[in-house]
Amino acid sequence: MSRPTALVTGPTSGIGLVFARRLAESGHDLVLVSRSRERLDELATELTDRYGVEAEVLVADLADRDQLAPVEARLADPARPVDLLVNNAGFGLKKPFLANTVEEEQYLLDVLVTAVLRLSHAALGAMVERGSGSVVNVSSVAGLLPRGTYSAAKAYVTSLSRWADLTYRDRGVRVMALLPGFTRTEMHERMGVRRASAPGWMWLDAERLVDDALRDLARGRTISVPSKRYKAVAVLAQYTPAGVQARFQRLGRK
Repeated sequence: MSRPTALVTGPTSGIGLVFARRLAESGHDLVLVSRSRERLDELATELTDRYGVEAEVLVADLADRDQLAPVEARLADPARPVDLLVNNAGFGLKKPFLANTVEEEQYLLDVLVTAVLRLSHAALGAMVERGSGSVVNVSSVAGLLPRGTYSAAKAYVTSLSRWADLTYRDRGVRVMALLPGFTRTEMHERMGVRRASAPGWMWLDAERLVDDALRDLARGRTISVPSKRYKAVAVLAQYTPAGVQARFQRLGRK
């Protein structure tokens, strides 16, 4: 029997890298999508050598529609079904909204929202047609708080995931939003953010986060919030006054 296939965006570091390794370990062939050919090739070789799976490489800047199109086509290909899509690729902007150019903000929107929309659309069309498949959209607990356009983008991803799961679950397809908090990855280093910018208790381990997410997916959860502390943050965010929430904007920006 053929192995299941998972497509992971942003798999060369952080949460995406852990997803790629865990899925290969569990017997998934991988389709790896990122901008860096060199890092993709290195990861594909590692996964093939260590786990004996096939690892296909697609080089794409997800903000570029022409480069995104082959990834959409791969997800929609009925001859090579993708059983699990992990929309993980992302980044943040350290500076506040008006300190960024509108082009920088547009690029953020294209990667965090437009790419997730288009890849989810391509994957769900094929999955619903055959009656099976899953999508994990890496959102953020930041989407529950007022933290600029990053939070706004993640709120969209969470809402889209919740709606899609309610809509397509009875047709054999699952969609889950993963809402991590501060996580020890390269993302904050690339932003120039120091670990000391947020209390130590707020930082999560990427390996445990992914393990919990995969368990939640297997259990049929629509929303996965890792750790008891961030589950508490998610609940409190619904009842905390906006003025108090605004104080969280300073965390993770220094």
